[in-house]
Amino acid sequence: MIRVVVVDDEALVRSGFKLILGAADDIEVVAATAGAEAVDSVRRERPDVVLLDIRMPDVDGLTVLREVRALPKPPVVAMLTTFDADEYVLTALRSGAAGFLLKDTEPDQLAQLVRTLAAGGVVMSPKASRAVWQSHPGAAAADDAEAARVGRLTEREREVLVLVAEGLSNTEIGARVHLSAGTVKDHVSAILTKLRVGSRVQAALLAQRAGLLDGRRRSGSGR
Repeated sequence: MIRVVVVDDEALVRSGFKLILGAADDIEVVAATAGAEAVDSVRRERPDVVLLDIRMPDVDGLTVLREVRALPKPPVVAMLTTFDADEYVLTALRSGAAGFLLKDTEPDQLAQLVRTLAAGGVVMSPKASRAVWQSHPGAAAADDAEAARVGRLTEREREVLVLVAEGLSNTEIGARVHLSAGTVKDHVSAILTKLRVGSRVQAALLAQRAGLLDGRRRSGSGR
């Protein structure tokens, strides 16, 4: 079973997520709590995945994220947001979040996203990803060393990296560029090695900082 903790200041959101995820045979919501009790709940329940509201009135979601990530053997954390272009999303990703999703995610997609997170994948809603990059066009340009690492990528690897930054899975990337999911996985592994990063999220952030997504916005490509 995939153990999940849902953290949100609204009881209706917590109960909705618990009901939707509880319908899956392989997922158990072990706690649904407001922000003030979040870290204690994670310590007590030891979940695999935490779905964490990024904006809460009683405690800052980014603070909860950092405290959870500092725990021994921390769970995977994905941020919940209502806004396509939430200004805190980039900070959350740089602080260790494994992705983010909108609270209005379709119910039939939610369980699969949790499975992706539990398996070590990244969840970045394509719609929200584009909005985040577009709303932060000048965010922390990459330094010369980072830009040089991006320059070592092949044309195909840069193409795959941009699609990773858009939040696409290996299967979705394969369909877009006409490659098998296994071949895409190999490309992603090579990309992480060349960029000297440990996750798809970090690779996506570096792609954005290096300006790889600027051309996509100008050309109107992307999903």
